[in-house]
This record gives sequence, C-alpha cells and structure tokens, in this order.
Amino acid sequence: MADATPEFSAETGKADDLAAQRQETRKKWLVRLALAVLVAAGLYGIWYLLVGRNHVSTDNAYVNAEIAQVTPLISAQAVEVLVSDTQAVKRGDILVKLDPTNARIAFAQAEADLAEAKRRFRQAVATNSSLAAQVDARGADISQARARLATAQADFDRARIDLKRREALAPNGAVSGEELTSARTAYASAQAALEQAKAGVATAEATRGAASGQLAANDALVRGSTIDTDPAVLAAKARLDNARLDLDRSIIRAPIDGVVTRRQVQVGQRVAQGTPIMSIVPLAQVYVDANFKERQLGRVKVGMPAKVVSDLYGGDVVYHGKVVGFSGGTGSSMALIPAQNATGNWIKVVQRLPVRIALNPKELAAHPLRVGLSMEAEIDLSGK
Repeated sequence: MADATPEFSAETGKADDLAAQRQETRKKWLVRLALAVLVAAGLYGIWYLLVGRNHVSTDNAYVNAEIAQVTPLISAQAVEVLVSDTQAVKRGDILVKLDPTNARIAFAQAEADLAEAKRRFRQAVATNSSLAAQVDARGADISQARARLATAQADFDRARIDLKRREALAPNGAVSGEELTSARTAYASAQAALEQAKAGVATAEATRGAASGQLAANDALVRGSTIDTDPAVLAAKARLDNARLDLDRSIIRAPIDGVVTRRQVQVGQRVAQGTPIMSIVPLAQVYVDANFKERQLGRVKVGMPAKVVSDLYGGDVVYHGKVVGFSGGTGSSMALIPAQNATGNWIKVVQRLPVRIALNPKELAAHPLRVGLSMEAEIDLSGK
C-alpha cells in the first residue's frame, strides 16, 4: 500500500499539469478570437464609415420597360401576319396587313363626294351671275310697268275729264245719252287699266325683290370663298382624308424598335378596333425598378449613380445607371387589393417604395436584358 501512493501522486500531478495546459491554450485561443472579432468589428466600422453608410442596396429589383401595345385602328380581317413572337422589329416595319376592301370603297366614295362638292360650288358661282342678271332684268320690267302706269294714268285723267264735261252738258240736252254712256264706259275702262298698271308695277317690284333675295341667298354661299376654302369642299376634303387614313391603317406598322411578344392575331381572324393584338418591348430602353425599404431612402435623391447586377449574367457584368424617379406610392398601396390597416389588428410592416434606375444604353446593347429579370441594385449616396 505504501508503494502505490507515490505512483498515484505522480499521475495526479500529470493530470493537473495537462488540465492547466489545456486551460492556458483555451484562454490563448479565446484571446485570439476576441482580438479577431475586435479587428473584424474595427474593419467593418471603418468600411461602414468610409463606404457602407454611403450606399444602400436591395435584391428586390426587376427589369421593366414602357411596352408598346399594338392595336388596330379599324375593324377588319387579317389577311397577312408578318411577324412572330421573339422577332426583333424596327419602327415602321409592317406587322399585319388587314383587308382593305371596305376602306378602298369608302375612299372612292369620299373622292366622289369631294368632286361633287366642288361641282356644286362652281354651280353656285355660275348661278350667282345668272341671278344678278335676273335682278337687272326685273329692274327693267319695273321701268316698263311704271311707263305703262303713267300711260294708264293719263288715259284715266282724260276719260275722267271727258266724263265730267259730258255730265255737265247732259241736263241741257247738248249731249246725247249714247255719248254720255260711251264716256262713262271709257272712264270705267281707263280706271280698270289704271288699276291693272298699278298692279303690274307692284308685281314687277315683287319679282325683283324675290330675285334679289335669291341672289343674296346664293351670294351668301359663295361670298368670301374659293373652291379651296368653301366649307362644303373643306368638309368633303376632311372626309377624304379620314377615308385615306383608314385605308393606310389597313397596314399595321411597328410604333417603336423592339421585340414582338404576346402576339394574339392569326391570318383570317377579324380584329376589332382598339383590341391589342401584340406587344413590342423596347429592349434598348429598359430600366430597373428597385424596391427599397422606406428607411433606406432618406438620403436618396434623383440623379444619384447606381450599380446594377443581373442574375442572368452574374457579378461579372455590372450595369451603371442613375436614379431618375420615385414611384408615387408604395407597392402595397398600388396593389390591386390594397392593404387595409384601419383595423384593431394592425401590425406595422416595413414598406417598399419603387425607385426607377435608368441604365447605360451602351451596356444594354452589349448585354441585353429582358423585362421581368431579377436584379440587384446599389445606390451611391455620396453621388460619386
């Protein structure tokens, strides 16, 4: 028993030394770890002060564009479709040809209406000259009627004097009854002729008044106008222009440069006016809508530079752009069914506001993007 005690003591001493050594090693690594954490925190603090606080970023960003909707402006049957989905087109390229038959008929009718309007104007001008001549002729008729009136008045005065003279001599028997009767008959005839002459003058004056009225009415149609400025001719020209426009609209052309998408028209299909038949995406003019959290936007201003990375190309391709505007409302407020927070069970949720970033056209041409692609955006708040 006495011999075992020294061995036990030696083993216990070794265990204590090993535990102390382990504790010292652990303390050394803990110190090293604390130093590493302090260094990392210091480096992060320096990075944040120099770089981080001047940048805000988000991965909630997507490619967008002002997509052009192609809609027919007339209703007709599609007789030829010249493009398909994913096809690149230039502004002015023919997309679809519609049946132009009805438009051609309407155009021909409008041309005929214009010719008829011009013919009516020329006729009105000619009628104006004719009516002016008629007014002059009616003036001559009045002069003749007045001359006849003067003659009838003279005959009446003579017959009246003859009758009075014979009536004065009749009681003395100097005038026979037959002569007295003849004088009275002549007086009555002269009186009737006088009334007829007066009526003739009135009729001639009325006829000239009617002719003058017709001249004034016709003159109102042509006064101050030429064949090119006549209202009826201008209206016919407008109808002709409208018919020509409808005929031109039977050929549907691309409104912008871009790529055709969502084509919904087939040969033989009757398309309705105003109904979209395809869309064109302008790939050279796409932009990024980055949805930043509201607390990130306190220092963001229009014109600040931004860097954007696409998930399509990865971090090797960096797009450079600038902030061009902010949305008028948050994404939730502009949703089809906005959030209703006026309840007792309200929970605050951090909102996101879309920020539009315009991209460099040269970089877009080198690495094209498509609408809807995911992006990562970073804005430099220092403005550098």
